[in-house]
Amino acid sequence: MPPIAGNRSPSLSFASSITTPDGWHPRTVERRLLHLLHHCPSARGRPLELLAFAVCHALPYAPPSPHQNALAALLLLSSPPPPALPLLRLVPPDPAPPLPLLNAAVKALSASSSSPADAFRLLSTLRRLHAPDRLTFLSLLGCAASLPLLSALHSLVLRLSLLSHHAISVALLKPYPLQHARILFEEIPQRNRCVVVYNTLVTACLRARDIPAACHLFDEMQRHNRNDMAVWCFERMVREGEVAPDDGTLVAVLPACGRSGNVGAGRWAHEYARRTGLLDRTVHVANAMVDMYCKCGDVESAREVFKGMRQRSVVSWSAMISGFSLNDHGVEGIELFQEMRRHGMEPNSVTFLGVLGCCAHAGAVDVGREIFQSMLLEHGIEPAIEHYGCMVDLLGRSGLLEEAHALIRGMPMKPNAAIWGALLSACRAHVGLGIAEVALKELIHLEPWNSGNYVLLANLYAETERWEEAGELRKLMRRMSVNKDPGHSVIEELEFQLTIAH
Repeated sequence: MPPIAGNRSPSLSFASSITTPDGWHPRTVERRLLHLLHHCPSARGRPLELLAFAVCHALPYAPPSPHQNALAALLLLSSPPPPALPLLRLVPPDPAPPLPLLNAAVKALSASSSSPADAFRLLSTLRRLHAPDRLTFLSLLGCAASLPLLSALHSLVLRLSLLSHHAISVALLKPYPLQHARILFEEIPQRNRCVVVYNTLVTACLRARDIPAACHLFDEMQRHNRNDMAVWCFERMVREGEVAPDDGTLVAVLPACGRSGNVGAGRWAHEYARRTGLLDRTVHVANAMVDMYCKCGDVESAREVFKGMRQRSVVSWSAMISGFSLNDHGVEGIELFQEMRRHGMEPNSVTFLGVLGCCAHAGAVDVGREIFQSMLLEHGIEPAIEHYGCMVDLLGRSGLLEEAHALIRGMPMKPNAAIWGALLSACRAHVGLGIAEVALKELIHLEPWNSGNYVLLANLYAETERWEEAGELRKLMRRMSVNKDPGHSVIEELEFQLTIAH
């Protein structure tokens, strides 16, 4: 056989094995071809030559055999596949070709740009001989060129009860228009919504320029603890290049990088945003970048992005200030807040949460008091319970337990467990037994099921030799059916590990 145009001549081993002398038994030729298809990559890349050799020496003359069908199927599934219909005509009609062979022919015809109609005609023949399976439809769903044809295939899949196969569900999502794909997506059970399912629908949303829907899907992935899936989906979108991620995509994926601590993927998104100009053109992308780096603990990278921003919103300043607070850079956060005020930027409630946290980390009590008071007096922002919590933390860390307790008593809203917990933590650090007792009683009232609060208060009574009150508290635990979590020591853990090891 002459070599295929544009390809190198076959290797010596390939050429010598394929050019068998006339007169060999067809079964010998058949086995040689099967061996080449299984074990010789260069042979699999030359299916037309293999088919020509099979036509000349084996298939037309050999009686039907299982090997013949396997040979034909392997030829159809080789890359690139040879023409499917001429090969099928060489297969004897009796007995009927097996389902795997016909599925291979359907796949080969579906992959050919000139033969999809033949693939659907072959489906009709296949249905007269066999019950189609999921492999029959996977390739057909990908080449259905019209909505009526796709709907007909969908109906057939439903009648044959094949829609429960995960691969079929995904294959149906891809060709449908977005409005139909959404309906199918909602019918997929939550446990089966894997990365590929989300990726398929996100790509459909982006192709239809429905950015809010794509962002909603990213958020849903994140709510189900699928931050890594969202990041993977974004990376695949960039690699495949079919749909270019825009600012909405980045704003959706960067928080996922931050929550999962995936700073590597965040840097990859940063480079993509810089290269495409999205980082300079859209302030909310830069804001999300700052927030991501801060949550990953990379304050320096966040600072560089913030300094390089051409324009800044209140969200930009708030993200950087909150990042300083999160990473215990209190003084820098306070200085940035003061710089923000010098630039005439009006802070919002989130800004105040961040800067009050910075004051707590820096121990800047006077500055914190001043900022807290300015919220309502100068900026008209009513402090929320979170702002009061920051102030309790600030005062408690500085040992001002009485002032922190007085602030709690004067709150316009009912203190929650976080407020009393912050006060209790300060009492334990500064040995404020009287206020600690008050905080613990409030915590027991708010969380009667939490055995830890009872134990802490009982220990406090024992430390001050108030044995009668400690006993009453333990009786209360029994009446309330509050069970103390069993304790264990490091020695017990070590002994247990040694026992298991032996």
